[in-house]
Formats: sequence, C-alpha cells, structure tokens
Amino acid sequence: MSNTKLRLSLLPELFAVCQLNPGTAIPDWAVKSPFFSITRTADELSIVCQQGTLPVDVKAERDWRCLQVEGPLDFALTGILAMLTTPLAEANICIFAIATFDTDYLLIKETAIESAIKTLRAAGHTINS
Repeated sequence: MSNTKLRLSLLPELFAVCQLNPGTAIPDWAVKSPFFSITRTADELSIVCQQGTLPVDVKAERDWRCLQVEGPLDFALTGILAMLTTPLAEANICIFAIATFDTDYLLIKETAIESAIKTLRAAGHTINS
C-alpha cells in the first residue's frame, strides 16, 4: 500500500466528540445527524456527532472537521491510516480516527484543517473540499 494515493472528501459540517458516563443511555440528540459514531466501553460512552445537534451542557471537544476516505476499502488493505496519519503527525497535526465497515474518517480540529489538507496533498493524496 505504500505507493497508493488516496482520495478524501471534506464533509461540510462541524463535529463534536462527546464523553458521557458508561451507563448512560444513548441520547436522542446523538442519532439525529446523518453521521454519528457511538462507542461504549467500561469507562465511557463516546459519541461523535454533528455539533449542531449537541446540547451545550454536554462534555465535549467541539469544532472538528471530518475527512472521509473514499471507499469502500477492502479489509485486506493494510496501512491506510498510516498513509494519512504519518504525514499529519510529522506536521504536528492531531487527529481523531473513526473506522467503519467500508472506510475510514479523520477528524481534525477546524483550526488545523487547512494545514492538514495541504499536508495530505503534499503527500500525494487528493482532497475534495
């Protein structure tokens, strides 16, 4: 995969990464947007959702943008996230990654999204923004 260049799309919405207590029921606001991700562990209930659906009193990191890797990606492929996260890490750009059955998503703070896009383009990837 090392020579593979990826195509990504910048989603237009702002997103939030929320943290709730592990026993909390999944709130209605969490599933109101077309894109959301929910993970429950013994330590927390973590929700990624469009920021506009989020109540102001919820503990969250706000103002994330989302790059979607155009898929579907085959499960046999290796190194997809590494091809994206390595140049971003070298540029000191933090990410929050989400994987689904078909593809991967990178959440990047809005203040760093232009730098991230520039960095990924310099690495040979195509970004539709």
